[in-house]
Amino acid sequence: MNTMLDTSKLPTPCYVIDEAKLTENLEILKGVQDRTGAKILLAQKAFSCYHVYPLIGQYLSGTACSGLFEAKLGYEEMGRENHVFSAAYRESEMDEIISYCGHIIFNSFSQLDKYRERVLAKGKKIGLRINPEYSTQEGHEIYDPCSPSSRLGITRKNFRTDDLDGVSGLHFHTLCEQNSDDLEATLNAVEEKFGDVLEKMEWINFGGGHHITREDYDIPRLERCIRRMQEKYGLEVFLEPGEAIALNAGYLVTEVLDLTENDMPIAILDTSAACHMPDVLEMPYRPPLFGSGKPKELEYTYRLGSQTCLSGDSIGEYSFDEPLKIGDRLIFGDMAIYSMVKNNTFNGMPLPTILLLKKDGTTEILRKFGYSDFKERL
Repeated sequence: MNTMLDTSKLPTPCYVIDEAKLTENLEILKGVQDRTGAKILLAQKAFSCYHVYPLIGQYLSGTACSGLFEAKLGYEEMGRENHVFSAAYRESEMDEIISYCGHIIFNSFSQLDKYRERVLAKGKKIGLRINPEYSTQEGHEIYDPCSPSSRLGITRKNFRTDDLDGVSGLHFHTLCEQNSDDLEATLNAVEEKFGDVLEKMEWINFGGGHHITREDYDIPRLERCIRRMQEKYGLEVFLEPGEAIALNAGYLVTEVLDLTENDMPIAILDTSAACHMPDVLEMPYRPPLFGSGKPKELEYTYRLGSQTCLSGDSIGEYSFDEPLKIGDRLIFGDMAIYSMVKNNTFNGMPLPTILLLKKDGTTEILRKFGYSDFKERL
């Protein structure tokens, strides 16, 4: 955690974006771009805090989008390359999407046939998402686009090599928080199934799920994968990680509101797993909490829960060197990614304030939320 962060005067709950850590991640990613010539795009589905898009745009090549709203956000707030993929596009939104994006990626030949002429008429590039049918994940089928009967990507069996007019690139996205050995294995499957198609293409998009800024990530292997596609097929290479951009670059600060007991000590916080960190329940996973240990590792163990009426709205069990007190501030780590983009106001829970921790240690409030943000969604 950034030692310059003083939580004593911060409103809670609040997300804090660490500008120094964000910049450190961006420098790593820019190094990959500079050494290989590949282009790295921010996948906005993981991190859409547009207040820092000008900073991100100094390092990366643009944004990756999943539909109209993200396409418009990337176009307006970063204004660099803008790529879009959707499992299917709405007819009423398509012209606007085309106006914002330079690369339009389709999930089926029926969508390609429907919109091909409209995209080409505007001088935009067309891609197809492929499914190499090669899973490298275990235990998280919800995040595995190569799981059985997946709706994402065209399998080789359903790929029509006689219907590629205007198609200049292929896209795959099969990884989730993974290292480059899994990318390398996936590329082997892509070549095995679609090598003849790659020879006809101009570009390839490796999708996301690359944990490039994680300490143990094998960057040289990633760069070999990139060069392999460049040298063997003459392809321009794109990557669109989301987590890697803001990995460990955000915190969620919360306050202990009450302490109760039921077979074990329970702390009620002014934050919620269901509302403010939904991946804790969906994934599920145990978020890092600064100054804590695993259950019973330290002397005092608590179950951390929320104000909401959802009985399962528990963040997990953590231990501490000292007993918790009402009014204590707790700081969860790695809360920039898949938090602000997925949060909600279930049970009337307020959305956390969003702050930027600047490199000089000062904080700036980027956005505050109130009753109207709850009411106007309904």
